[in-house]
Amino acid sequence: MRIGVLTAGGDCPGLNAVIRSVVHRAVVDRGDQVIGFEDGFKGLLDGRYRELDLNSVSGILSRGGTILGSARLERDRLREACDNSEELMGRLGIDALIPIGGEGTLTAATMLSQAGLPVVGVPKTIDNDISATDRTFGFDTAVGVATEAMDRLKTTAESHQRIMVVEVMGRHAGWIALEAGMAGGAHGICLPERPFQIDDLCKMIEERFSRAKKFAVVCVAEGARPAEGSMPYEKGVIDQYGHERFTGIGNRLAVELERRVGKEARPVILGHVQRGGTPTAYDRVLATRFGWHAVEAAHRGDFGKMTALRGTDIVMADLADATRELKTVPQYRMDETEAVF
Repeated sequence: MRIGVLTAGGDCPGLNAVIRSVVHRAVVDRGDQVIGFEDGFKGLLDGRYRELDLNSVSGILSRGGTILGSARLERDRLREACDNSEELMGRLGIDALIPIGGEGTLTAATMLSQAGLPVVGVPKTIDNDISATDRTFGFDTAVGVATEAMDRLKTTAESHQRIMVVEVMGRHAGWIALEAGMAGGAHGICLPERPFQIDDLCKMIEERFSRAKKFAVVCVAEGARPAEGSMPYEKGVIDQYGHERFTGIGNRLAVELERRVGKEARPVILGHVQRGGTPTAYDRVLATRFGWHAVEAAHRGDFGKMTALRGTDIVMADLADATRELKTVPQYRMDETEAVF
């Protein structure tokens, strides 16, 4: 077979591990040819690719980012590709396409699959918000980075009697904030799934300062919102790719807490540091397993599917089902957190 692979959307620790796994399984064990499209779907549509062999993937298992590059694609160009799918496949000469990406990438993969392209998706996102899989690689690394940051910030917050507001990624799903907040011992956790009450946060912080612990750490997802009318907040604009540009809840919350509580508050925006760097052992293993099973699915002709983790097993899930709705933090997980924090 001639297999094409691409990475699209935001970068994520473990992408290179998937690419490496696909090449090893396909080239060494199956005798296939693997080509890598540069800069995601843009490379696919422009015909920009290079052959991937063992030398090209040597030493990339522990590297962050993606050796193929990534870029977002306007939906109009994608629709045009779907309308000309037969011509595209004939020009590229591939028997299977393995796109690796998050919700936006898998939505595009679904469109291409429905247009007739032989697609096997691999889910990735540090947000862990793909509903068809229990976990996505990159999430464990992001949680570890955020947890370590809060461990470090606690000592400086305590030394200077400050409030630290730590903003982590999570546009519509608060999994990073939830698990990093729990692991890092945050005193308040704000998620996109439920608007937070600024008065409750102020009360918690005031109680802490009235006791021996004269500091506080609040972990807030970038997509978290205050309850309607509880504090000044403006929604962000929608960009050309259909994503909301958030207006900086970490900064706004720190200002509001300092004004209301009368204690120094500092925002810490972790941002893209959560995406970069060396993936954890867990993410390397999961990414490797996803790559292996994607190649096997291609050889079975199991197209229109994506790899998914269910318990400890890798299964194939329908692409359309995977992108139908986001996996958000359920109420029972919030209840568990409230019992401790």
